[in-house]
Amino acid sequence: MTRITGLGRWFFVLGISIYIALHFTQPDVGVKRFVPGWLPFPYFWNYATGVALLAFIVSALLGKYDKLAGLLLALYILLMALLIHIPNALHGTDPNELVNVFRNFIAMGGALMFAGAYARDPRVVG
Repeated sequence: MTRITGLGRWFFVLGISIYIALHFTQPDVGVKRFVPGWLPFPYFWNYATGVALLAFIVSALLGKYDKLAGLLLALYILLMALLIHIPNALHGTDPNELVNVFRNFIAMGGALMFAGAYARDPRVVG
């Protein structure tokens, strides 16, 4: 059973890697849908978050600072929910935004579980 549940780590990492691909191959979609209009340099934010997600993937694969990376990923996802998806859901601009809020909380839970159960770097405690 441990072998089966251990696959969760790799499916989580794979899922995050798909978001990296979207950040770099379809930046216009990310900028239009997820970067708030009040934020300057929207393409910078799109690529910066793609790099941050890539840093999580590298950390998770190497097992170096992976607990910290998982916690920072959870913080990033929480900020996405608070700054983008919840305000959009409250304004009713897109009916799918409520789904994005739920998706963010699921992903944030996954990042926290990754940091708590699968992270291998003993240098970061918490």
